[in-house]
Amino acid sequence: MTPEFSRPQRLDTIGAGESRVSVEAEAGERSALARRFGLIAIDSLKADFTIRRDAAGIIARGRLTGAVVQPCSVTGDPVPAKIEEDFAIRFVPEGGESGEEIELSEDDCDTVFYTGGAIDLGEAAAETLALALDPFPRSPGAAAALREAGVLSEEEAGPFAALAKLRKPKD
Repeated sequence: MTPEFSRPQRLDTIGAGESRVSVEAEAGERSALARRFGLIAIDSLKADFTIRRDAAGIIARGRLTGAVVQPCSVTGDPVPAKIEEDFAIRFVPEGGESGEEIELSEDDCDTVFYTGGAIDLGEAAAETLALALDPFPRSPGAAAALREAGVLSEEEAGPFAALAKLRKPKD
């Protein structure tokens, strides 16, 4: 299956030194990605990569920027959002990992497996976008809709709300 936003980067063009590559989704690609991720729209999507080889594979670091419109998780109303996300990805060949355990530090990269003679920077950008999205976007009308439906706020339903009801007012 070919991804909606595919930008293959041939492995034989990637050396030990750093190279810079930018990818930007066109209107049709953004529309297809919006359907895939359940978004109302993706108005822009761009990723700037710095790519280099290392002993374990290909390292890609960079920044993703975009503008999306998500449906409110309560009302379904449009919720516009700007995405600005730094990323670090290690591309390794499928089946290329040994059975050894590797100690990871906090600056280690996300791992993406590839097959063939290229890595897909467009799909890497799309997956980075998906991970950067707010999983529960709220429109300005969400709180009122929840109250109207009888859903209690955290303050009303939390453990301290029960204690507050037990407390007697001071005279």
